[in-house]
Amino acid sequence: MIRQRLRHLVVPLLSSAVLLVLATAAGWLLDGGPGAVGGAAGVALVTFSYALSSLAIAWADSVHPKMVMSVGLATYITKFMLFGVVMFGLVDGDWGGVRMMAAAMIVATIGWVSAQVWWTFRDHRPQVTTTGD
Repeated sequence: MIRQRLRHLVVPLLSSAVLLVLATAAGWLLDGGPGAVGGAAGVALVTFSYALSSLAIAWADSVHPKMVMSVGLATYITKFMLFGVVMFGLVDGDWGGVRMMAAAMIVATIGWVSAQVWWTFRDHRPQVTTTGD
């Protein structure tokens, strides 16, 4: 049942894989090794974040659909608090990959959301239905 709720993940994950290669290459060209690591880390963090949210929400929906909002919000708040702590820690440091990491996070977010929107508009399969309350 959860698998049906996650069928949208294929297209955004493929999009993220392409962006991972591009961000790593762009980081290498612009900032050398640290830029490549920063670009890859930015895409990987965003991909992990969205995949984790999808898994948490699919689980909540399979247990009880009324849990989706609270689980989704709790996951969102937790992730972005951790992102904030990590980014503030990196900005205060001297690491040369911060700029590419931030840029890759922005691009990966746009890429994931665009891929998911594209999939949503092209998917014509019936939606998963839940049993009545």
